[in-house]
Amino acid sequence: MVWETLQDFIFNMFALFGGFGMFIYGMHIMAEGLQKTAGSKMKSLLGILTNNRYVAVVVGALVTAIIQSSSASTVMVVGFVNAGLMTLVQATGVIMGANIGTTITAWIVSSAEWMVFFKPTKIAPLIIGVGASMLFFSKDQKKKQIGEILIGFSLIFIGLDLMKDGITPYKGSQLFKDAFIVLGQNPFLGVLAGAAVTAIIQSSSASVGILQTLAATGVVPFSAAIYIVLGQNIGTTVTAMLSSIGANKTAKRAAYVHLMFNIIGTIVFTLGAIVFFKFINIEQGGAIITMTQISIFHTFFNISNTVMLFPFANQLVAIAERLVPGEDRKVESEDEMTLRHLDERILETPSFAVENAIKEVGHMGELAVANTKLAVQALMEKDYKKMADVSTMEKNINRLEKLITDYLVKISNSPLNEHQNQVITNLFHTVNDIERVGDHAENIAELAKYYSENELEFSEEASKEFENIADLAISTI
Repeated sequence: MVWETLQDFIFNMFALFGGFGMFIYGMHIMAEGLQKTAGSKMKSLLGILTNNRYVAVVVGALVTAIIQSSSASTVMVVGFVNAGLMTLVQATGVIMGANIGTTITAWIVSSAEWMVFFKPTKIAPLIIGVGASMLFFSKDQKKKQIGEILIGFSLIFIGLDLMKDGITPYKGSQLFKDAFIVLGQNPFLGVLAGAAVTAIIQSSSASVGILQTLAATGVVPFSAAIYIVLGQNIGTTVTAMLSSIGANKTAKRAAYVHLMFNIIGTIVFTLGAIVFFKFINIEQGGAIITMTQISIFHTFFNISNTVMLFPFANQLVAIAERLVPGEDRKVESEDEMTLRHLDERILETPSFAVENAIKEVGHMGELAVANTKLAVQALMEKDYKKMADVSTMEKNINRLEKLITDYLVKISNSPLNEHQNQVITNLFHTVNDIERVGDHAENIAELAKYYSENELEFSEEASKEFENIADLAISTI
């Protein structure tokens, strides 16, 4: 009897942890598929970022809905700010929008409860079969990406079902019930529990999904769920705070804006919940909450918090500037500037990382053109200073080539669609070609030095021909 009980417990734990792993992996696969499918759209989202905070909120919501993680969105925002590609005002709007976008995952999970005819948990095996067929047998890249999305979607619900199966045998446990009663009666513990779990797994979407799975077994009181959800919004800020370590002051301020935004909202709504459950509707606090009700509150909180704090965005920025005082050190070298622009945090969203890499390759190309012109001038004018400047710039170009190539390698390991993969392949070749242009410019400068030291002269006709060749070569770029 004891052995059978132990065996049941072990298998239930297998189902619980296996289901959690499948749920997380399903979210990851679905997000990757969505990112690949929305690659060009993500590019256009980057293009419409302005100082208009309304637009920034919409962009933040859309990007987070695509990548299925507000933590990833805010980490990406910190990277953009650190690279100087986004202002703190823009970042504030995107951060607020990200909190709205993250609610989409909760609605996907709760669809298992309110979908009547095509319950995801029932048709998940069929969907995963269709998705796998599209992924492995279709030659169309778009269909392959849709297949990935379908597989990820199915794994989410299969994982949720496994977690539910692992938890259900213990829903009558008094220890289980007592734990949720304590969390419901003690707002501080409820918020702390939500924050701790989210901080550990680094995903508010996943922690809300776990809470919804517990709610599906009928053991989670309304008050406990509310406090835990509020805590989850604090826990999700940990990822951005950690990512800001080593970033510039403005990027640190963006992380603080995210922290303050979620903490202020949590405090206000926690106080409101305490008043509601203690004085207005005492019975509601002990009532069992459903998956859909968690989705409704999660969405209501994030939208209301954005509406409430949106008018005070400038004040949040001002407080962040006081928390992180001082000015950012001016970037002095090409290396530092490139390192900032090729911030690894931006790899959280590969579509944006590809666009950033294109810009940096273009910048490297501009340096190579300028150096070629300088080398031609050094030869024609026999100017030793310009010869030395060519050599210095060539070293910079070589360093940029290494930095950009390393970044391209990292991007190539990210989830990219077929077009983006081709772009990265072309960028590898382009960087090598630009570096060779730099080498040729240095060869011209060395030739200029040789001519000067040996007092050699071009004939008038040779000078004109050389200038024509140089102009034609540069005009083709």
